[in-house]
Amino acid sequence: MTSRSPRRPFPISRIFIWLGIILLTVWVLFPFYWAVIISLKQPIDEFTLSFIPVLQFTPTLDHWQSDLFSGSAPVLQAAFNSVVISVGSMIIALGLGTLAGYGLARFKYRRWGNRNLSMWFLSQQFLPPIVTVIPYFLVMQQLHLLDTKTALIIADSTFIMPFAVLVARDAFRSLAGELVEAALVDGCHEFSAFFRVMMPLVLPALASAGIICFSFSWNEFLYALVLTYQKAVPLSVYIAGSTTSSQGIQFWYIGTRTLIAITIPVILSLVAQRYIVQGLSLGAVKG
Repeated sequence: MTSRSPRRPFPISRIFIWLGIILLTVWVLFPFYWAVIISLKQPIDEFTLSFIPVLQFTPTLDHWQSDLFSGSAPVLQAAFNSVVISVGSMIIALGLGTLAGYGLARFKYRRWGNRNLSMWFLSQQFLPPIVTVIPYFLVMQQLHLLDTKTALIIADSTFIMPFAVLVARDAFRSLAGELVEAALVDGCHEFSAFFRVMMPLVLPALASAGIICFSFSWNEFLYALVLTYQKAVPLSVYIAGSTTSSQGIQFWYIGTRTLIAITIPVILSLVAQRYIVQGLSLGAVKG
C-alpha cells in the first residue's frame, strides 16, 4: 500500500504576486476602458461618475458616426497625415540609421573615433526638441514647406534617427565579422555582402527599431504643433484641438480620437511581433 505524499500548502507569496499582476493589469487597461466609456456617453452624461453602459447610462454611437462618417471627416484626414508622416520618417531614419550603424560596427574611424561618433548620436537622442524647433521653423519657412507633411517627415526623421543608428550598430556588432570576410572572399563587394548576408540576419532587430521609430513619430507633438496649422495636421495635434469656444473641451470626441490614434500602432505591433518571433536569433550565427 503506497502512501500519498502530503499536499504542499499554497504559498502565500504567490497570492500576492497574482494580486499584483491583476492590479497592474487593471491600472494599465483602465485608461483604454475609460476612453471607450466617454466615447459612448451623451454630453450630458460626461460629468457623471458612471462606468457601466446600459445600466448606468444609455450608450450612443453618435460621436463615432460624426467623427468617421461626416462629410469632411477631418479625423480621418489627420489619421492619414499621421500614417504618411510616421511611415516616411521611419523609412528615412531606419534606412540611413542602418547604414550608419553598419559603418560604426564594421569600420574603424581613427580621426573621430567610433566611441566619439556613437556618443554624438546618443547625445542627439537626448537633445530637447524645444532647442531645435525654432531653427526648423525658420528653415521650413524659407523652403516654403510649412504646413506640409514633408516638413514633419524631415523633422521627425532627424530626432528618431539616432535610436535607429544605435540599435543597428549593436545588431551588426553582435554578428561574427567572418561572415562579411567570407562573402568578400566569394566575390561579393562590400554593399553586396551588406545586403545579402548581414541584412537578413538583423531584420528582427531592425523591425523592432522600426516599430519604436514609428511610435516616436506617431506621438510627436511639438514639431507638428509649430510646423503645421491646417493641411498637414496629424492626430496628436488634432486631438489636442478638440475644443470649442462655447462648449469647452469635448471629452466625447477626445475618447473617439484617442482610440483611433491607439488602434493603428497596436495593429502594427501585433503584425510585426509575429515577424520578430519567426526571425533568426542574432547570436545563433556565432561559432
